[in-house]
Amino acid sequence: MAGSGAPALTTVDGRGLRLGIVATRWHGELTGQMLARALAAAEAAKVEDVLVTHVEGSVEIPVIAQALARRCDAVVALGVVIRGETAHFDYVCRSVTDGLTRVALDEGTPVAHGVLTVDDLDQARDRVGLPDSAEDKGWGATIAALDAAVTLKTLD
Repeated sequence: MAGSGAPALTTVDGRGLRLGIVATRWHGELTGQMLARALAAAEAAKVEDVLVTHVEGSVEIPVIAQALARRCDAVVALGVVIRGETAHFDYVCRSVTDGLTRVALDEGTPVAHGVLTVDDLDQARDRVGLPDSAEDKGWGATIAALDAAVTLKTLD
């Protein structure tokens, strides 16, 4: 599993930070779980100002992430893209990844890529932070974004 070597679930001091989260409606059961874990991570980090938005699918995430990046100290993007029988998977994954990277660099705001790109539903379930999941991408993406935001503030 790609998660080997990942840091343990930790937290940071996010007091005073504003966090934006964008989650897709596609695979809502899974993204809902990831959102719940992202909100739990924000609470553990003592972030009191969280703005949650939803979009239909993953391709729409970067434009909303950019709007959030202009208003927030950190952004978390949550979604699930499952490989199908066509090249659509590759186009969506590339679009989302390139878009989120561009937003982070253009806006100077940490944007965590919590969009799962998996081969099947079981792989997704194993990464969304369920009690029996091997990974918790909602939590991890949130802490990563907040940690980068804290670091940026120390550089000012």
